[in-house]
Amino acid sequence: MALKASPNDQALLLELQAFDTRLAQLDHRAKSLPELATLAGFEKDTAVVRQRFAEQKGGLEDIEIELKRIESDVEVVEARIKRDESRVQSSSSVKDVAALEQELTALRKRFRDLEEIELAVMERMESQQKEVEKTTAQLDALALRTGEIEAEKSASLSTVTAERTVAASGRDAIAAKVPADLLALYEKQRARYGTGASMLRGGVSLASGVKLLENEMQAIRAAAPDDIIMCASSEAILVRTAESGL
Repeated sequence: MALKASPNDQALLLELQAFDTRLAQLDHRAKSLPELATLAGFEKDTAVVRQRFAEQKGGLEDIEIELKRIESDVEVVEARIKRDESRVQSSSSVKDVAALEQELTALRKRFRDLEEIELAVMERMESQQKEVEKTTAQLDALALRTGEIEAEKSASLSTVTAERTVAASGRDAIAAKVPADLLALYEKQRARYGTGASMLRGGVSLASGVKLLENEMQAIRAAAPDDIIMCASSEAILVRTAESGL
């Protein structure tokens, strides 16, 4: 036996569909908040800056290692100079003193060269440190803005959630009034095709926007008020109203 429902019960489906449409819109709104796109952009920017920071930090560490090696070389050369100078003072051999003076000349030149290299490396380190500090500031700024946008996103989601709660409550109230068998058919069609009920207005099914053919309109006119009619284009329950153009 074909399912039947009173015109009033069928009309409830339009209210139910309106709530379901509203809920779908709110779900879409929650998934497409502008803050989400902004946060995604910040995430990409942060990843790029973090990579740059890691490279700069690694470069700084390499320079620090290089500087320590040079400082160690300076200490070694300085110690040898002091040793040779002491030996010159205590040696009575002209030959040994001459050899020591020659070595001291080379050591002092090496010491000056190392000092120049050390100064250059220190300048590089200072420059690299500034770059690291600059990138750190960029990361801090991104983190701050990310936190601000996260707060805005939470506020926006709270608004959507509150609206959804109201819509869901309204839907539940309408669904409770719809006969179980009619509600089951509505839910089945909505799950399959996306729309459970469609208003027929001026001969047009609003779910699909398709104008019914004249023979289809004649069949609807001939149907009993409590007959369930399905929309051929949207597969939704076609609800007749005073605006249907019958």
